[in-house]
Amino acid sequence: MRVKAMTGFVLLMVAALLAACGGTTPAAAPTAAPAGGPTAAPAGGATAAPAPAASGSPIRVASKDFTEQFILGEMYALLLENAGFTVERKLNLGGTPVAQAALVNGEIDLYPEYTGTGLLTVLKLPVQSDPQQVFETVKAAYGEQFQLTWLDPAPMNNTQALAMTKQRAEELGITTISDMAAKASELILAGPPEFQEREDGLPGIKQAYGDFTLKEFKAIDPGLRYKALVDGQTDVVVAFGTDGEISAFDLLVLKDDKGLFPPYQVAPVVRQQVLDANPTLAATLNALAPKLTDAVMQRLNYEVSGKQREPKDVAQEFLKAEGLIK
Repeated sequence: MRVKAMTGFVLLMVAALLAACGGTTPAAAPTAAPAGGPTAAPAGGATAAPAPAASGSPIRVASKDFTEQFILGEMYALLLENAGFTVERKLNLGGTPVAQAALVNGEIDLYPEYTGTGLLTVLKLPVQSDPQQVFETVKAAYGEQFQLTWLDPAPMNNTQALAMTKQRAEELGITTISDMAAKASELILAGPPEFQEREDGLPGIKQAYGDFTLKEFKAIDPGLRYKALVDGQTDVVVAFGTDGEISAFDLLVLKDDKGLFPPYQVAPVVRQQVLDANPTLAATLNALAPKLTDAVMQRLNYEVSGKQREPKDVAQEFLKAEGLIK
């Protein structure tokens, strides 16, 4: 689940840097959330009575509130419509807590989620680095606790990362996060305010790579971080693996040589009741998974964030080119 504007600095945080999975920058919504928004999930994993899911009922497809999620949500909706399902779009719901609550409470039927987000933000389990292990963990726990099913994950990994311009990285001899930590006193790092406090932000990096002191940390709107980087106002930015700007600006993603960040593969998370009522739904959406690589998502994201195209148009064009819809 979030087009990107790259103008001046604005102090703003994205409610889910990793909670959105590793996500791309929030963008103008193609579809507004329903009035009033989803209700919060009851504490302790208890669920409200979900809406019934009868075969033939509209499938309510949702997304979180950033560019990549808009594209993925449209892809899911278009695939289902092509297969004969009636779809109700509920894109741009908000961050992970909002989308998860809506799914658990039966207000939506499915949305794209990231395995690392499910592991850390929803289940609040320790970090794991093996992609298959993370997927199996979240799939089992979601089924047991929420009666939700993870469909097939895509190979793309929208994990958190640190990026630099290749010129600046070469000047300083930096290719890994270990290199960055060793030269931290010379570096300005820009990222969301919460990155200074999250266990998977600066505290986690310092724990994994050794304590260090940056020249400066700049709290910055994620939509502006790449402009700050290419304009030389910062040396390093917090990034995500499928951000379109990585390829568009030919940036260097620093190697996470100590395996700090968990994998963030994306997959549809669906209410089991809906899958039971619609036996062909899983196969319809699973056909998309192997097509979504890092390079593909970087390109598609930049079509929206960089070229200002509509997410639905980008999604439709890609699905037709891949022979997944007519």
